[in-house]
Amino acid sequence: MKKVALQLAPKDFGHNKFLEMIYLWIDVAAPLYWWKQADTYRLSTKHSQSTMHTILKRPLTQEDFEFPVPEVTLTRLNTLVSDGNFSAVVNELPSGFLQRRVWVMNYKCLRNIIVQRRRHKLPEWRFFISEVLRQVEHPELLPSLEGL
Repeated sequence: MKKVALQLAPKDFGHNKFLEMIYLWIDVAAPLYWWKQADTYRLSTKHSQSTMHTILKRPLTQEDFEFPVPEVTLTRLNTLVSDGNFSAVVNELPSGFLQRRVWVMNYKCLRNIIVQRRRHKLPEWRFFISEVLRQVEHPELLPSLEGL
C-alpha cells in the first residue's frame, strides 16, 4: 500500500482522494495579512484565539506583531486597550498583528497549499511549508500532547 500511496499522492482527478482521510492539526501564529490568504483553503477548519476575548486583557507589545510597528501606533492601541474600546482597537489593529489559530486540514489540502504557495512572494508561505514538511517528516520534533 505504501508503494501505491506514493504513486497516487501526486496525482489529481480523484487518484489521490485517500489523502482526504489523513488529517493533521497545526498550531500557527501568523499575521492577519497571512491569515486572509490562508482562509482561501476552505477544506479545513481554523479555530482562532478570540480577539474579542483577548485583545483587551493586556497591553500590546512589539512581540504581538510580525514586524515592529511605530511607537505612536503602539501607544495609540494601548490607550484604546486601557480605555476598553474594543471596536476602535480592532479597527486600528495593523494587519501585521499575530493571531494564533489551530488549523485542522487533510493532506490533500496541505498538498494544494504546497503546490500553490511554494513560490509565493510572501516569505511566510515558504516558511510555513518548510516547517510543516520538517515536522511531518520528523514527528518526534512535535511537542508532546500529554496533558492537553
